[in-house]
Amino acid sequence: MGLGYSLVAADLVLAPVTPSNTARAGGVVFPILQSVAITAFGPADNPRARQTGAFLTLVAYQGTVITSAMFITAMAANPLAVELARQQNIAITWGTWAIAALAPGVVSLVLVPLLIYRLCPPGIRESPDAQAVARAELARMGPMQRAEGILLGILVVLLTLWIFGPMIGVDATAAALAGLGLLLLSGVLVWDDVCREHEAWNTLVWFASLVMMATFLGQLGFIGWFSKEVGGAIGETGWVIGFLVLSLVYFYSHYLFASNTAHVSAMFAPFLTVAVALGTPPLLAALVLGFFSNLFASLTHYATGPSPIFFGSGYVSLGTWWMVGAVVSVVNIVIWLGVGGMWWKLLGLW
Repeated sequence: MGLGYSLVAADLVLAPVTPSNTARAGGVVFPILQSVAITAFGPADNPRARQTGAFLTLVAYQGTVITSAMFITAMAANPLAVELARQQNIAITWGTWAIAALAPGVVSLVLVPLLIYRLCPPGIRESPDAQAVARAELARMGPMQRAEGILLGILVVLLTLWIFGPMIGVDATAAALAGLGLLLLSGVLVWDDVCREHEAWNTLVWFASLVMMATFLGQLGFIGWFSKEVGGAIGETGWVIGFLVLSLVYFYSHYLFASNTAHVSAMFAPFLTVAVALGTPPLLAALVLGFFSNLFASLTHYATGPSPIFFGSGYVSLGTWWMVGAVVSVVNIVIWLGVGGMWWKLLGLW
C-alpha cells in the first residue's frame, strides 16, 4: 500500500505542471513502477510478484485518471473543454477547476487504492528492499544539477501564474510561452529539444482544428438542434435527474472511444448545451463534464494515452482490467457527485 500511495503521490505532484497524462504516467511514473516491481519483487514469471505488479499497475493507472481530473493542466483535453465552455460564455479558471476538484479528488485518491487492494490484492505484502534501493539510486544520482534547479523554479513560477493569473491580468497561454522562453534563454532547453516534441506540435495543430470544427457545429445549428432533441426527451424530469442521466451517458459512452480528446471534441459541447438548457447551473455543468472527461478513462485498457502503456506491462489480464475499471468507475462517480456535490454546494456552484 505504501508503494502504491507513493506512486499516486508522485503523479499528484507532477500533475499540475504536466499537461499530458501520457507524458506524466507513461514517461515518468510507469518506468518507476517497472523498476520497483522488478527490483523489489522479482520477475513477472513469479506468480506472487506478478500479482503484486498487477496491484501497483492498477493503482498507479487509476491514480493518474484521478489526478488528470484535478487540474486543467494535467491532461491534454482539459484546456479544450475549458475553451468549448468559454464559447458558451462559461468561464473556468485554473483555480476554479482545482478548488472544485480538491475534495472529491483527495477522497478518490485515498479510497480507490484501498478498493483495488481488495479487488486485486498484491501477492507480496511487504517490500523492505524498496527503500534501500531508492536510497542507493538517489545517492548514485547525486545532488540536483543547475539545469534541474532552474527547471523547478520556472515550473513553480508557471504554476503560480496559472493560479493567480486571472487576478493580476496574466493570460495562461502568455505565461506558458514566457516559461518556454525562460527555459530556452537559460539553456535548460535548446530549440532542437522543442522541435523534437512531436506530440506537443501534433496536439497544437489538432486542437486548433477541433476548436474550429466545434465552433462551426454551433454556427451551423447542430448544437442547437441536438439540445432541443435531447432536452425534449428528458426535459420533464427536472435538471438534477436530467443532468445525472446526461452525465452517465457521457461517462459510459467512453467505452466507444480510444482517446479523451476525441471524446471531448465530439460530445462535450452538445452535452453542455443540453445540460444548461435543462436548467443546470452552467459552471457546475461544465466542471462536472470536465471532471468526467478524465474519470471515464478508468474503464478500459485503450481509454487514454497511458492505458496501453500500463496494460502492455503484462501484469494485468484483460478481464481484471475491465472488472476493476467498471467498479472504480462507479466508486468515482459516487464520490465526485456525492462528496463533490456537497463540496460544490459549499462553494456556491449550485
